[in-house]
Amino acid sequence: MGFFSLDRYILPMQRMAPLQPGLGIGARDAETFEILEGDAGAGIVLLCDHAGNAFPDGYGTLGVAPKDLERHIAYDIGARGVTRRMAAALGAPALLTRYSRLLIDPNRGIDDPTLVMRLSDGAIVPGNRSLPPDEREKRIRRFYEPYHAAIDGVIDQCLAAGPTPVLVSVHSFTQSWKGRARPWHAGVLWDKDDRLAPPLISALRAEGGLVIGDNEPYAGHLRGDSMWRHGTKRGLAHAIIEIRQDLVRDARGEAAWADRLARIVRQLLERKDMRDDLMRIQYFGSHSD
Repeated sequence: MGFFSLDRYILPMQRMAPLQPGLGIGARDAETFEILEGDAGAGIVLLCDHAGNAFPDGYGTLGVAPKDLERHIAYDIGARGVTRRMAAALGAPALLTRYSRLLIDPNRGIDDPTLVMRLSDGAIVPGNRSLPPDEREKRIRRFYEPYHAAIDGVIDQCLAAGPTPVLVSVHSFTQSWKGRARPWHAGVLWDKDDRLAPPLISALRAEGGLVIGDNEPYAGHLRGDSMWRHGTKRGLAHAIIEIRQDLVRDARGEAAWADRLARIVRQLLERKDMRDDLMRIQYFGSHSD
């Protein structure tokens, strides 16, 4: 952990640049998210729902201690770097959040009780303990909805350009939980749509020396999360990739996993026996429905 600076955790509001027309999706800086430029016809859109541990002006750090802002409760360690490198390698657009999940969690449904966390892995979030309903609604309007609207906008651009994109969301998980070591190097989470996740699991296991979880350490059917909203409900093939955090804590680890995942995803997208199925809108429903 480096020296704590409040500037690291508080980002000012930034001007929003318009999306570029045509096949190319331009880089875009918004207050609550960023879009990395990419080819709308690349066949894939990357998401990183827990990319940052910053807070907007006026919120301080919600009273959270500096040491806790460096933990998984504030963001997904290493996920941002992996996503950025994957996007560059694949030439694909990516959307990443800017603010900490402690402010509001964009990977939860509006009605999910963990949308705004009051207690996370033993850490109290003072700024969320007595959250008035109007403040909750304000956070939804200002920080939650713009991110999801941007995802829909990028998907719409990709659909207009063709082919239908697959969605891949990058997360990370702690190497231990409640005192027990987690054996998986990575996990792939999915719901009922089996077009992308099972082949991705098989390809990762074929690398050798990797323990890959199938819907572990978490299950991939959370109603209202990003994949439910933009994958399941829109009929796009999708998967969540979870990487163990000790493997992506530095640039070297991020690069290694980004290179591996980009290579595997590219190979899957180029497989003739999979491509037509992946690039088709199909509705599988959800175990959470």
